[in-house]
Amino acid sequence: MSRGGKLVNMIIGLEVHCQLDTKSKLFCGCSTDYRDDGPNTHSCPICSGLPGSLPSINKKAVEYAIRVAKSLKCEICEESEFSRKNYFYPDLPKGFQITQYDHPLALKGILTIDDDEGLEKIVRITRIHLEEDPGRLVHKGGVDRPKYTLVDYNRSGIPLIEIVTEPDLRSPQEARRYLQKLRATLEYLSVFDSEKEGSLRVDANISIEGSERVEVKNITSYKGVEKALTFEYTRQKNALRRGQKIIRETRHFVEGRGVTTSSRSKEMEQDYRYFPEPDLLPLRVKEWSEKISLPELPDARRERFIEQYSCSPIHAKTLTGDLKVAEFYEKVAKINPVLCATWVADTLLGELYYRNMSVQAVPHERFIELIAILDAGKITEKSAVEVLRNLLDQIKDSGICESPNECIVRLNLGKTGGDAITKAVGEVISEQKTAIKDLKNGKKGAMNFLVGQVMKKIRGRGDPQEINLLLEQALSPGDE
Repeated sequence: MSRGGKLVNMIIGLEVHCQLDTKSKLFCGCSTDYRDDGPNTHSCPICSGLPGSLPSINKKAVEYAIRVAKSLKCEICEESEFSRKNYFYPDLPKGFQITQYDHPLALKGILTIDDDEGLEKIVRITRIHLEEDPGRLVHKGGVDRPKYTLVDYNRSGIPLIEIVTEPDLRSPQEARRYLQKLRATLEYLSVFDSEKEGSLRVDANISIEGSERVEVKNITSYKGVEKALTFEYTRQKNALRRGQKIIRETRHFVEGRGVTTSSRSKEMEQDYRYFPEPDLLPLRVKEWSEKISLPELPDARRERFIEQYSCSPIHAKTLTGDLKVAEFYEKVAKINPVLCATWVADTLLGELYYRNMSVQAVPHERFIELIAILDAGKITEKSAVEVLRNLLDQIKDSGICESPNECIVRLNLGKTGGDAITKAVGEVISEQKTAIKDLKNGKKGAMNFLVGQVMKKIRGRGDPQEINLLLEQALSPGDE
């Protein structure tokens, strides 16, 4: 995009709020397992902000936050401090949020992603800090024009970390790749459960070079981030084209409509009147952090897959981009690691995405059986795909599936060979005189056409290489 002959640059910074998967809240003993229970059933005087209640820090939440900071190569601060962030909102019963401001837990990290050209890009992490989650507002009638609003304090006090980037991202696609890589890292660390609703929320700061920054709040999905940023960039670009000024404001993303709507003017830091939380001592955890070890992370596992299983770099990146996929691949890689990598990365994940299914739903024993049958040459690749689709449909419908062998017999997908292929080759040679003439005149594509015609006659149950050889032999010099 250009403005006045110059390239218009999109500048994006993200603030990612991640719920830490602890059993109790950040400052009290209330259970964090609230999603299947009624509203306001996991609340106590502390998370309800009643006078006289005193917070007490959850050690496990601090440990989880340190793991994240170390995985992102952050500097753990010698001392961090909790502050009160003062602003009135219905989901904050105390009238303030306990967070970290001047002295966060960690500073100056990095996360490596691919940019829009496929090249390695470093996204700088400004800070990571701990804070409590506010409650949840339920807007009846839609967030932009609700008839009334209900508040549920079950979520109030859930431990959050906020991961803030520098404005290093330059497109909605880069933002989405950053979030996918960050999510994978959090899952590898076992500090986060992406299956839980609202466990990861994003505030996106976006501006067009030279204009004011706009914040889009509470985006709850990776696709939502891409859509919100795309819409907001278009809105700002069109406003500048019409000679309008971009104002500094907070906007809300309405996911159902794919638009952002103005929420309020953007608060400045002084509006929050931060001051130290008097009921909590500072955290001095740098020495402790050095004793906390990290598991194998996505980049390290990718390199191991390349070395141990001879995966291609592309397949290794796909397989390690999701912890559940990586674990599934390691279970099935016993038969033929390279063939399994191709099938999981290129075939299985696509079929699962089409059906909106998780890899966890697939019995790895059944997948191993299918790959073993294919590797032994008992069925063609095309037939194997058909078997896989049948098995996945059965799982989606009933949660169970037959064995691959049973499916092959039922659908008559066993590989055709011998006389049946020879007969089909003879029929194609008799029927496709024009293609044979083209082949003899040097048109190489004609052979692919002939192989395809033979495959059509035998319903895709033959080996293309075998068919190609039989056609070459039948069409050797002197044959018609």
